[in-house]
Amino acid sequence: MTDKLAFLKTVKPFHLLPEEVLRGVADLLQEVRYTKDTALYHQEVTKMKGVDLIAAGEYESFFYDSEQNKRVVEHHHSGYCYGGISVLLNRKRSLRSVIAKKGTLVYFLPRRDFRQLCQGYENFFHHFTAEFGRRMLNDEFAHFVKKPTAFEDNFISSDQLYSRKIESLVYRELVVCSAETPVYEAARMMAEKKVSCLFVQDAQGQIIGYLTDITIRDNVVAKQVSVQEPVHGVMDNPIVRINTQAFVYEAILLMFRTKTRYLLVENNGQYVGFLSRNKLLSEQAQSPFVFIQSVKLAQSVQELRRKWEKVPEIVYQLLDRGVKPEIVNQVITTVSDTITTKVIEGVIAEMGTPPAKFAFMVLGSEGRKEQTLNTDQDNAIIYEDKANEQRELVREYFLRFAEQVSERLDMIGFSFCKGGFMAKNPKWTHSLSHWKRNYSSWMKEPDPETVMKFSTFFDCRYIYGEAAIIDELREYLDQELQEPLGRFLYHMAKNALQYVPPLTFFKNIKTFTKDGQEVFDIKKTMTPIVDLVRVYALKERVFKTNTGERLEALRAMGEFSDTDYHELMHSYYYLMSLRLKKQAVQIIHDKAEPDNFIDVRGLTKIEQVTLKEIFKTIANFQASIKLKFTNSLLG
Repeated sequence: MTDKLAFLKTVKPFHLLPEEVLRGVADLLQEVRYTKDTALYHQEVTKMKGVDLIAAGEYESFFYDSEQNKRVVEHHHSGYCYGGISVLLNRKRSLRSVIAKKGTLVYFLPRRDFRQLCQGYENFFHHFTAEFGRRMLNDEFAHFVKKPTAFEDNFISSDQLYSRKIESLVYRELVVCSAETPVYEAARMMAEKKVSCLFVQDAQGQIIGYLTDITIRDNVVAKQVSVQEPVHGVMDNPIVRINTQAFVYEAILLMFRTKTRYLLVENNGQYVGFLSRNKLLSEQAQSPFVFIQSVKLAQSVQELRRKWEKVPEIVYQLLDRGVKPEIVNQVITTVSDTITTKVIEGVIAEMGTPPAKFAFMVLGSEGRKEQTLNTDQDNAIIYEDKANEQRELVREYFLRFAEQVSERLDMIGFSFCKGGFMAKNPKWTHSLSHWKRNYSSWMKEPDPETVMKFSTFFDCRYIYGEAAIIDELREYLDQELQEPLGRFLYHMAKNALQYVPPLTFFKNIKTFTKDGQEVFDIKKTMTPIVDLVRVYALKERVFKTNTGERLEALRAMGEFSDTDYHELMHSYYYLMSLRLKKQAVQIIHDKAEPDNFIDVRGLTKIEQVTLKEIFKTIANFQASIKLKFTNSLLG
C-alpha cells in the first residue's frame, strides 16, 4: 500500500489528486507482470478494461499502417499512464497498438474507477483531453487517428448525439444546502454524498448558486476565508438550466457558451437532477465537442490557428453524416467564439485589467451564428461611459486592446474585414452613449446607402465582457423601434429586394463564367432570406440574431404561416449545407481558399431541381412582401 501510494504521487495526472483520494486509488490498483514482447493491445480493436500505470519496464506504442509497418513509435517507461485517452475519447478502444517489454510491471486501475476520478476532478480529466489535443498537433499521429476505416465508427456516436434528448441520460440527484450553511458543513455534505457539486437554496427554496471543489479552492482557501462563513458569500453562479426535451448537443453548446461546468435539468418547472460537463464530454467519444474542449485548453496563438485549420474536416464529416446544417453552424460558431474569447483573455492578461466595463460583440454572419469557412472579422467594442477626465485613458486602452485582438485573430485565420467593420477601426470602438447615437441616426435619418452599409450592426451578438451593456443597448433599441420608423424599414426592405434569385425566364439556373466554370453566387442567393427576415424581426422588435431563431419567433407571433416558415427554413439551410460542403472540399481536397461560387455542372440532377424550387420560393417570398414594405410602410 505504502509503495503504491508513493508511486502514484509520481504519475501524471494522479499527483493532482488529494492525498486521501490517492490512498483509496492505491487500494484499487491490481499488480500485473509481463514477459518479453507481450502484445497487449491492438489499435481500434482491443477494448480497454481500464488504464495501465507503468511501475517498471517499458511499453512500446505505435500505429500499424496498411503494410503492417510500425508508425509513430514511442517508448513509455515508469510513471507513464496508458489508456486514459482511449477510454475517454476513443469509444473505450485502444487508440494504438502496444507491446510490453521483458520485466514490465504494471499497476492496473479498472475503467469504472478511472471514470469516477475523471468525473470528480476536472483537472484530472483535463490532463487527458489536453494530452490528446497536443498529440493531434502531430500531423502523422492525427492522420492515423482519423483514418477513414475508423471514421464510420467514430461518428456513430455523433448521430446519437444530435438526435438524443436529455431525458434519455442518467443525471445526478440534486444535493442542496441552505444559503446560511457554513462552508465546512457544506464540504462535509459533499464528502458524505460523494458529489462534486452542492447546490445552494434561498429561504424560499429557490436555487441561487452552487459550490464545487474548485469553488472551495478558489473562493475559500486561496482567499483565506473562514470555513465558518455561510456559503452564500463564496458560492458560484449563475445557475444555468436545460429542459429534459432539449438535445444533448444543445446542453454541451450551452455549457461552452456560459462557461458553466454544471447544468440543472428541468422538467415541467421542477428540477429533477443535474449534469456535469465532464460526464457529457467523456461520453461523446470523437464528437466535435471534445475538440471544442481542446480549443479551450490551447495555450498559444499558433495552437489556436492549428485548431481552426481542423474545422473544415469536422464540418465535412458532420454534413456527410447527415447532421443538420444549422447544427454545423452552431459548432463553427462555438469554436470561433471560443477562439475569440481565448484571444481576448490573452490580451487582457498582457495589458492588465481594462479601465472600464466593456462588451465585445460580433456582427454579420458571426453575430447571426451562421459563420461559414470563408469568414472575416466583423466585431466592435462598447465600453461604459466615464467621467471627462477618464475618457481619453479609457479610449486609448480599448483602441490598443482592439488592435491586438484583431491582429491575433488575423494570424489565426479570421482575416481583416475588407469593409473595416472591426473593433480596431476607431469608428467601431466607442462608449455606450456614442453607440446609442449611432443606432438612432441610422434609424431616424436613413438613406439607401446608410441602410446597406450598417444593416450588419442589427445582427450584433455579445460574446465577452459585461452582458449588461448589450442589454442596455437592446432596451434602448426596443424603445426606439416603437417610434414611427417607416422610412428606415422601407429602405431596409428595398435593400433586401434588390437581390434577385438566379433564375432565367425559362426557370433555369442563371450563371456567369468564372475561371472557365458556369457558377452562381450562393451567398448572394441566401441574402434575401437573411435581409427580409431581419426586417420583420426589427418591425416586431424580435432581438434574436440567428435567421432560423428569428423565423421561429416570427411564426409564433403569426407573422409567418407554418407553410411559409417550413419552406423558408428548408430553403435557407439547404443552401447553407451546399455552401459549407463546397467550402470544406475546397480547403481539404483542393488546398484552396474557399469561396461562394457553385459550379452548376458539378451538381446532380436532383440538386439542380431542388435549387430551382428554392429559388422560386425565395422569389415568391420577395413578391409577397414587396407591396407591404415598399408601399404601405411610408403611408
